[in-house]
Amino acid sequence: MSSRRTFLTGVAGLAVAGGSYSAGAFREARAQADTRLHGLSSLIDTSAGALEYAVAGDGPTCMMIHGTGGGFDQGLLFAATLRHRGHQVIAPSRFGYLRSAFPDDASPAHQADVLVELLDHLGLDRIPVVGGSAGALTAAEFALRHPDRCSHLVLLVPAANLTNRNPVAFTALQRLAVGAVLGSDWWFWTLSKITRRQMLRTLLATDPVLLDKVVPQERQRAEVILSQLFPISRKIDGLRTDGYWAGTPSKTSYERVTAPTLIVSCEDDFFGTAATARLLAKRIPQASLIIFPTGGHIWLGHDADIAGAISEFVRGVADPDQ
Repeated sequence: MSSRRTFLTGVAGLAVAGGSYSAGAFREARAQADTRLHGLSSLIDTSAGALEYAVAGDGPTCMMIHGTGGGFDQGLLFAATLRHRGHQVIAPSRFGYLRSAFPDDASPAHQADVLVELLDHLGLDRIPVVGGSAGALTAAEFALRHPDRCSHLVLLVPAANLTNRNPVAFTALQRLAVGAVLGSDWWFWTLSKITRRQMLRTLLATDPVLLDKVVPQERQRAEVILSQLFPISRKIDGLRTDGYWAGTPSKTSYERVTAPTLIVSCEDDFFGTAATARLLAKRIPQASLIIFPTGGHIWLGHDADIAGAISEFVRGVADPDQ
């Protein structure tokens, strides 16, 4: 609770502190964000409208579905170490994120159906599907609804309401404060300059103390994940939809998932995904569970471990001789 009060205090101080940052610097930050994203993704027309995606790497293909506040770029980042281990990664932007459409039905189930159209477009038959955070909702629906297209399922720090209680419940004041930050590029950018470590704790559910305990590469990864949330204005619809589906009691029939499943979380994830992971492991047949004692919601300090576990899981099931 103290972390959230600190966050609220930071929000309250933005009106004063924000004046110390020039409009020119803000415009430059927006321009840099647009440049970072330019030319890295492609678009296809689907039954739900435009779908943005990127493909990177060489080797056996898997799909990485990004979490809240992300896009195809977050998917590529989540799977960067997996690419280095010899995998090709397909990273779509989910409904309401970046250049992907936002249809009337933006449910994880509908998103899963549309991702089949992406596989058809790319000429892919059956591949492993990895979903991180809120992206795990879509990944699970993909495995459930299209078992012939999903060879393996990986749920990474999975966000889901399995107990009829939102694991990330905020008070009305907290929702107002967070809504103000996530509803404005200016507020988000300014706060990221003032209380960056607090944003890591509040928005990425990871103890900033861990930054001082991990290798520089992992600290940089945390910085990039946070930076990639900006510009927030291109993700508003996706953010709101994720908040709804992650907080609403799940109706997904996890017990009917037939794909071999790996579930990974960290005990100190402030979004409570370790408890969710344990419940999912009990509901999903053939599920394996890995929970690290530390790492938070972005598995800080364990990126190489998790990439290795996913690669071994996928290759091991697909080819026992590897």
